[in-house]
Amino acid sequence: MTAAAERGRLAGPLSASVAELCHRLRSQVSPRTAAGFAEVLRRLGAPLQVAVAGRIKSGKSTLVNALIGRLVAPTDVGECTRLVTRFQYGTVDRVEVVFLDGRKQVLPFAADGSIPAELGVDISEVSHLEAYLTNAVLQDMTVIDTPGLGSLDAASVSRTEQLLGAAEQDEGSDDLDDTSRNAVAGAEAVLYVVTQGVRADDQQALAAFTAATASREAGPVNAIAVLNKADTVVAESVEGSGGDVWKAAQLLAEKQASTLKPRVADVLPVIGLIAESAESGGFTSADAEALGQLAALDDDILETMLIAADIFTSWECDIPTGIRLRLLEKLDLFGIRCAVEAIRTEPEITAGALRRKLLDISGLDAVRRRLSIVFAARADGIKAAAALASVTALAHTSGDPGERQRVHDAIEVLLARPEAHQLRLLEALTLVASGAVEMPEDLAEEVLRVGSNADIGAQLGLPGAPRPELAAHALERAGWWRSFASFGATPAQSRVAHVVHRAYFLIWQQIREQ
Repeated sequence: MTAAAERGRLAGPLSASVAELCHRLRSQVSPRTAAGFAEVLRRLGAPLQVAVAGRIKSGKSTLVNALIGRLVAPTDVGECTRLVTRFQYGTVDRVEVVFLDGRKQVLPFAADGSIPAELGVDISEVSHLEAYLTNAVLQDMTVIDTPGLGSLDAASVSRTEQLLGAAEQDEGSDDLDDTSRNAVAGAEAVLYVVTQGVRADDQQALAAFTAATASREAGPVNAIAVLNKADTVVAESVEGSGGDVWKAAQLLAEKQASTLKPRVADVLPVIGLIAESAESGGFTSADAEALGQLAALDDDILETMLIAADIFTSWECDIPTGIRLRLLEKLDLFGIRCAVEAIRTEPEITAGALRRKLLDISGLDAVRRRLSIVFAARADGIKAAAALASVTALAHTSGDPGERQRVHDAIEVLLARPEAHQLRLLEALTLVASGAVEMPEDLAEEVLRVGSNADIGAQLGLPGAPRPELAAHALERAGWWRSFASFGATPAQSRVAHVVHRAYFLIWQQIREQ
């Protein structure tokens, strides 16, 4: 593939600059390092790699189905849920079983469009699955579904670690040895799924699910979390909720965010089951009709039925038990209650409009917007930073001091360019978020805010403010950080302060040019 062809698929100018650096250096390094650079180039040209991580039974696969908009990831415990699965764009829908020895076996999807429940192979010999889908969402993002923490067997955890810590060897990179492959490997962003209880080792899990190449840890630049199964939150147990389930989930998510930060940019509530049913075609007109029948029941009867799942399915009424079981599987009691309320409010509502209301209730749109802000809008910087980390690691493991110096000098020249400041900001943010550079709490929060948001108002902490106010604030903070860098900061803090000063100045310039 030519450099020009590769640039056409790159995320942006920063990725293009790193790609040009790799092309230029390939003739100046050892064959092993050059093979590593070829893998870096391949990953630069690929969509952003997002790992969906979390504990077993946290609803990761259900959320994957909702994000993709298709019932493709298996959610029941079986062979496939013990494997890492990469969902990526392809011109032909197919599943590839990738074995530990590099062999691949192509399988069709099951009749219902999902990955087959049984693969017909020895699972102990399988590395992971590659699922190719003609899906527009996957043109910009590859989704990696993981078995997660607390999996039923150690082999599942090992497969997750190996794939997220060692990307598959692509065709044409046969010269890439294990050391080099490990250096360029890993997902570039993490969507971490939690439920009501955030455990102490969730912090460790976020670090373990490496979110960028060369062991760069997950942080607010490239990681967000979702509080899944938000409908199961007991509203009365959350102070300030006023008995409202969704309000309780939002408050709980905010509390979890304070626990998980700075590992994640945010924690958002979502109801994965309702999102999956509404977005992936699981909710049908027959379901809407059954919900209409429920809406016609007397209030006292319906309220009694909605107390618990067993009462809902065993109560004697004209709606067949099988249909009620199907509604529970797709919406659970909270979704059924919300749908019935929507029908009673608007008796003539269509199945399509009801599906859209359920989608709104699920919170999926807010998750997608945050994904767009944190991941999509920063894909160029995330991928470029990850690629530079890989290039540095490859040079470091080469054992040739001259090669290391050539790569180091080339990277420094690249980082000196004005357009590369975003990489400096990402680096500063990572240093502060990881605790490598200690800052006063208020200043650390400011660094996180400036570096973790793509929207200028959010960066400045003034969402919705008029441009003159934004410009004045950016200029004032630029001056403050420049003074702090020169007076009162430690050497490490000073380096971060200079980067933040420059970020504010560039924001001020951007506002002035708008």
